[in-house]
Amino acid sequence: MKQDMILILDLGSEENPKIAREIRALGVYTEIHPHDITAEELAKLPGVKGIILNGGVNRVVDGVEIDASEAVYNAGLPILKADHKGGAAFPADDAERETVLKHFVFDTCKAEANWNMENFIADQIELIKRQVGDKKVLLALSGGVDSSVVAALLIRAIGKQLTCVHVNHGLLRKGEPEQVVQVFRDEMDANLIYVDAVDRFLDKLAGVADPEQKRKIIGAEFIRVFEEEARKLEGIEFLGQGTIYPDIIESGTKTVKVIKSHHNVGGLPEDLDFALVEPLKMLFKDEVRACGKALGLPDSMVYRQPFPGPGLGVRCLGAITRDRLEAVRESDAILREEFAKNGLEGKVWQYFTAIPDLKSVGVKDNKRVDEWCAIIRAVNTIDAMTATVENVPFELLQHITDRITHEVKGINRVLFDLTPKPTGTIEFE
Repeated sequence: MKQDMILILDLGSEENPKIAREIRALGVYTEIHPHDITAEELAKLPGVKGIILNGGVNRVVDGVEIDASEAVYNAGLPILKADHKGGAAFPADDAERETVLKHFVFDTCKAEANWNMENFIADQIELIKRQVGDKKVLLALSGGVDSSVVAALLIRAIGKQLTCVHVNHGLLRKGEPEQVVQVFRDEMDANLIYVDAVDRFLDKLAGVADPEQKRKIIGAEFIRVFEEEARKLEGIEFLGQGTIYPDIIESGTKTVKVIKSHHNVGGLPEDLDFALVEPLKMLFKDEVRACGKALGLPDSMVYRQPFPGPGLGVRCLGAITRDRLEAVRESDAILREEFAKNGLEGKVWQYFTAIPDLKSVGVKDNKRVDEWCAIIRAVNTIDAMTATVENVPFELLQHITDRITHEVKGINRVLFDLTPKPTGTIEFE
């Protein structure tokens, strides 16, 4: 479906993703492009109704304020300058900023509000069918939000032409591998290959305490397992990936300093030269969740909390042992269950338990025991750059402590982490 677009040109403002999300929330599609976009590149963008030049602290390079290309000013489109060449900065107040954006988008640009998830899904199904044809697609399905939504969208578009590979490396949360099988194989009738690689991963990780080394081992071993499964299949020409718009934005542009280098399922050998299918690459995270909801995925999967790539491997602090890993999994499940029962599931941005390789003296059944402590972490954040600690009711913490110390083998003590970010990061490793 043809849709109107507001184009945001990157002049160094870190606000651009926020502005783009706010315009999309008004029902108008938005993209962020480099400030020096050429006339040819601009002409290839369909439906552009207006342009936003948003400056910011990075708009001055080598003493010169960067500006859009001549092609932008010669395009004959309405231009909103914010904190650039005399233009006022966007209001900090959300309501005031929304008023400014509405006036520009609808009154000045005459854009039509036809960006919605129903249209997005229909467009992507058509694009996927056109790109893939009668060929086959392979997807690494972790069970996380992004890969799950990609899987659901590809199933809707090409059905059995998609093969999903779910690698259980033993570092997932309680019930997650089973849910992947139930949702995708049993309910969606997907081609799903389930790989039990628990022993393989945990054997590789035995005795490794350094967090970065653990991450490298987990990442490299995942690539090896996925490669082995890929080589068993015939006729695969495409690789599905859960790349989303922040991944592309965070990879940096000519103006904004690179925040991180993005890798999805990278690292495959060159002879496995698959073309990429990335149907979510222009969606923000909240839009990915909305897409998953519209595709019929369960809320427990769509609204799943952020989860590190190495999984529980970086919450079982230090060298991973199977008994301590199981204690992390079980204590985390209790925490999540109690937060859900007490109305905190949708209120707190991220919460989990971590268990360090540290034992302390306790008493159980009138006997002295040397067991681990479980640390509860519960934080709220808007951008993951800073985080505040959730004020969990003391009575609930007491109840969770009682359950964990009585139900989880090897735990005799529960601690609550009061550290904001900064100084502490959200994860421990």
